[in-house]
Amino acid sequence: MKKDISLSALIQPIVTAFKKYSLTIFIVVLVGGLATAVIMLNDALQKASDTAGYTPTTSSTSFDQITMNRVNQLHTSSQASSNYTLPSGRINPFSE
Repeated sequence: MKKDISLSALIQPIVTAFKKYSLTIFIVVLVGGLATAVIMLNDALQKASDTAGYTPTTSSTSFDQITMNRVNQLHTSSQASSNYTLPSGRINPFSE
């Protein structure tokens, strides 16, 4: 007794299984692709932020003295601010 082995007889169970689980296969491939993209993006960001061997061209410790003076003149939120006078003819909407 010789069995006739045909290509369609071998492929038919695979096609049936693919039709049955096509949504599951699609979701697994989609999640796998997104996970791969996230891992590759994370790796690229880590490599970009690596500063080993980097020497800056300018000195980061030098700072403009004029800017330092302007920052020192600023007041904190706990300090009383100077009294502002509004131009004549205008009403202060925040006063009671």
